[in-house]
Amino acid sequence: MKPLYILLFVITFVSCSKKETKQSLSSENPYYDQAYAFLDKGKNDSAFFYFSKAKDLFIEVNDSINIANCFIVMAIIEKDQGDNFGAQESSLKAMDYLDEKNPKHHLYIGSNYNSLATATYNLKEYQKAIDFYKKALKFSTDTATAVAIKNNLALSYQYLKRYKEAFDIYINLFQQTKNNPSEHARVISNFAKAKWQHDSSYVAVPDYLKSLQIRKQSGDLLGQNASLAHLADYYIKEKPDSALFYALQQYEITKKLHNANDQIRALYRLILLSPPNKSKQYFQRYKYLNDSVQDARAAAKNQFALIRYEVEKNKADNLRLEKENAEKQSRLIRQRVITGASIFLLLLAVGGGTLWYKRRKQRLELEAENKVKETQLHLSKKIHDVVANGIYRVMSEIEHSEDVDRDGVLDKLENMYHQSRDISHNVEQQTITEIPYNEQLASLLKSFAADHRRVLIAGNDAEQWTDVSKRIKEEVKHVLQELMVNMKKHSQAEQVVVRFEKLDQQLTIYYKDNGVGMPAEKSQGKGLANTVSRIESLGGKIIFVSEPGKGLSITTNIPL
Repeated sequence: MKPLYILLFVITFVSCSKKETKQSLSSENPYYDQAYAFLDKGKNDSAFFYFSKAKDLFIEVNDSINIANCFIVMAIIEKDQGDNFGAQESSLKAMDYLDEKNPKHHLYIGSNYNSLATATYNLKEYQKAIDFYKKALKFSTDTATAVAIKNNLALSYQYLKRYKEAFDIYINLFQQTKNNPSEHARVISNFAKAKWQHDSSYVAVPDYLKSLQIRKQSGDLLGQNASLAHLADYYIKEKPDSALFYALQQYEITKKLHNANDQIRALYRLILLSPPNKSKQYFQRYKYLNDSVQDARAAAKNQFALIRYEVEKNKADNLRLEKENAEKQSRLIRQRVITGASIFLLLLAVGGGTLWYKRRKQRLELEAENKVKETQLHLSKKIHDVVANGIYRVMSEIEHSEDVDRDGVLDKLENMYHQSRDISHNVEQQTITEIPYNEQLASLLKSFAADHRRVLIAGNDAEQWTDVSKRIKEEVKHVLQELMVNMKKHSQAEQVVVRFEKLDQQLTIYYKDNGVGMPAEKSQGKGLANTVSRIESLGGKIIFVSEPGKGLSITTNIPL
């Protein structure tokens, strides 16, 4: 039987805390009331988003109880939407802000342990669920909540076939639920099922029927669904006709409840028990509902993960802006101090400083002049090697080819354009300072990022390139530029990952994108052929793995 989702702790907390703190929280944390408004309307995704934002504001003012409360409600939302792993994560985060020694926190702790236990139960980790249910009982504050927790605890023991512990709980619950028909019927039905599971000769039908009658009198559709499921399971081997009779009734109840999970379980019984023609009809409905539930659960997990990402991203952006503002203020202060000190020192050393300044100026001018000449020589050599030779190759290809590969020529010209632009950029930078190679690579790769495309880099540490020759560095940069240009033009990728690894005197570069892949006709393109020849000239290998529609993976190995 599906465990009862115990929300009484949270309902109690919400009704009390909102009355006591509504005015202050509305003014200090506007997201808090927005979250509850969306929760009341059944808009769980919006409620989850605003609880996450409210939680961040509570963290800023160190309001531990309300931080924990936000995490608890977020966990319940995730659990109810089928994201049980996410629910566990949120519940465990809530515990970081709660103190078991503080009586004011006991209400929240009990609610949180119960939510955590139910999510764990749903993942079929019954022993862990038992531990959490026991902790929830320790902090439960009213009888009705304790009864519901004990019932779920007994069910967990049943799944582990620890029937004696389950029996002890049910016997205790018989006395506690005498004045509560719904809970009493639940105990009767679950106790009967436990005895039948423990001893297959036990006749559980009278207890099942008694429980069903109580539930019909009280209009408890959820309870009727459970009793009819128990009856169908009891008869499924001995009396299939009786099992089918109760399974049909259960299916009608589940349609009234609009509960897809219970309908799936009812349809599964009907598929087993019905004649072939009806069984096929039930199977089609079963498959449709099951696929819908799985899609909904997957969507919920992705949805909540995306909300967490957006909230964390916004928080990181705010922290970055705060840091930048602080750095700007610090720079302004430093500039004022330096200016004041410089003026003071200038007035103090005006006599001797004038002569020293002239000599220094002459020396700096001479050094600058030499550096300009050196840069001009370097630039001239670069232009000759990269641009002039490249243009000459293209001219030769056009001159000696009957069929001109227009796309190939355009690719080469675009490549030379990027190379010439990089020459200008690198020379300008070198006049100031030599940029570390890992920063050059990062700048090159990040230049291909856009609003719709993320470029992720891993393993590009300065130490990674300390023992790598200048020739290999140059060829690696050209190869990566060619791959990124090709990606930008053809792949339609939204995410690109480039990872570097150096091990046992071998450099390995992994490239991966989630684009459309590389069509077979493109695998022999000129640009890629140049890339292959560059790597082979270093004694290395490059491997392309492409699945159309699933992206492109490239592995490059270069011996050092």
